Amino acid sequence: MAEPRNRYSLVSLTFHWGIALLVAVQVGLITVFERYDAAKDPLAGAYIGLHKSVGMTILALTLGRIVWRLMNPAHPLPVAAPRWQNLLARTTHILFYVLLIALPLGGWAASSAAGRAVEWFGLFSLPGLPVPLDRALARTFLDMHEAGVKVLYVLLALHVVGALKHHFIDRDNVLYRMLPILRRRP
Repeated sequence: MAEPRNRYSLVSLTFHWGIALLVAVQVGLITVFERYDAAKDPLAGAYIGLHKSVGMTILALTLGRIVWRLMNPAHPLPVAAPRWQNLLARTTHILFYVLLIALPLGGWAASSAAGRAVEWFGLFSLPGLPVPLDRALARTFLDMHEAGVKVLYVLLALHVVGALKHHFIDRDNVLYRMLPILRRRP
């Protein structure tokens, strides 16, 4: 089996693991938010405000990651892997990029349609997107946002299972390239 090249660059690793960490934070924030009565508890507003701020950060980092990747193409996939696996890997990565842009934009659109501000960690407010003020439209955007999150969970599961398959079954160095704590296999 042809071995994958060495590790990704520090910039690529930082984008990958930074965005992954922020996605995990998002899951935690929305889980906590859902335990509060948004109409009665001021903490609910704080959690959803943080959720929006982290979402905008994910959007900015994802756009930066795409620019970086265009300038620094991804390492080739293992030559010995079946074509369908390489196609699934490429499709999964493209869908990650699409969702990591669409989810924050969908949340921003929902906030804009509801007439709610999107602030970035209390430092500044983002302008509303050019959508009509319409509660039903806001709900539609929010429903789409929630559906997209479910797709993201499926992609995350595929991504993790694929990485573990490469490491424990194929015994190649694909996971080594992206996980700094692993040693390269001989």
